[in-house]
Amino acid sequence: KTKQDKGLKPHATPLTVTPLEKIPLAKIKVPTGFKVEVWAHGMPGIRMLTRGDKGTVFGGTRAIGKVYAITDKGGQRTHKVVLEGQQQPNGLAFAKGTLFVVTVDKSFRLDGIEDKLDSPQATDVSDKLNMPASVHHNWKFSGVGPDGKLYTAIGSPCNVCEINTGMHGLIRRQNLDGSNIEVVARGVRNSVGFDWHPQTKELWFTDNGPDWISNDGPEEELNRVAKGNEGGHFGFPYCHANGVADPSVKRPNACAGVTLPAATLGPHAGALGMRFYSGNMFPANYKNTAFIARRGSWNREQKFGYDVVQAKINGGKATITPFMTGFLDTKTNAFIGRPVDVLQLPDGSLLVADEFNGAIYRVTYGSGKTANK
Repeated sequence: KTKQDKGLKPHATPLTVTPLEKIPLAKIKVPTGFKVEVWAHGMPGIRMLTRGDKGTVFGGTRAIGKVYAITDKGGQRTHKVVLEGQQQPNGLAFAKGTLFVVTVDKSFRLDGIEDKLDSPQATDVSDKLNMPASVHHNWKFSGVGPDGKLYTAIGSPCNVCEINTGMHGLIRRQNLDGSNIEVVARGVRNSVGFDWHPQTKELWFTDNGPDWISNDGPEEELNRVAKGNEGGHFGFPYCHANGVADPSVKRPNACAGVTLPAATLGPHAGALGMRFYSGNMFPANYKNTAFIARRGSWNREQKFGYDVVQAKINGGKATITPFMTGFLDTKTNAFIGRPVDVLQLPDGSLLVADEFNGAIYRVTYGSGKTANK
């Protein structure tokens, strides 16, 4: 396998507004019958999405330190900043009228936020939610599960290293008041996306592979926490992708006892936000499949990712196919957008957050109205 160029650097996220006419909507491709529109824009660095009970869509960020609230009135979207000045407020979750925001070093509750968008009040609950604060890979991803508990992915504080498996490199859950912390998955390098299968209620999550081993891998992962395997080990730092032993952090039989992925998601693809589709607008073969946003590589000489893919689930395995493309020109090796998260709206349409352009797209099918059940 080819070695990587160690001189490659991350691509900076623009921190200024991208004008609507500069958003490359015409270049985005989706399958026949689907349509893409710019649903909201003017939100530099927007990343992970969640939706309130009253329809407000909230967006976290990393580089710009803000949390946005987007409202839709009469088909017109406007946005406000409800939290700012924080260290990478990427992790968002909503439950019982409260927005939870998990940053690198703090946790907040914004109670009753949808009625207070003009005067938001954030309560620091860092002492209750108790998240580790190391910076490397510690922008969090959060969500509320079918069990009503707050789940949070906490990355590993390194590229590849031995870790404290009770603190880093895991996905955990706890009650909304912060009590009763349980580890759901261990050996996770850096997950920035998870969701629950609509039928089985099992947790599935993306995980980013290590850097600087090869241009071609180890690949990113889509993992499943099967019933009976909660707290299981998913390989990091000893075993990556479909059984690739780490060359620097070695142990005998590196992949023994490791839960291997349901699918691999490509080399250095930046596989982040994922959600299962349970709506009725899209054709029936999309139901109970997952959409996964791949932000795109920064440390691969020939860029890869920069798209949204569909994962068709078959038991504990998945098949990956393209869905939303056009953000990467493979001939020039240049990108024009970076999908980072997806979110299904109640009408069955799909929102896609583009961190690079500070925009959210809406994907519809056919007339754009919900099909009959």
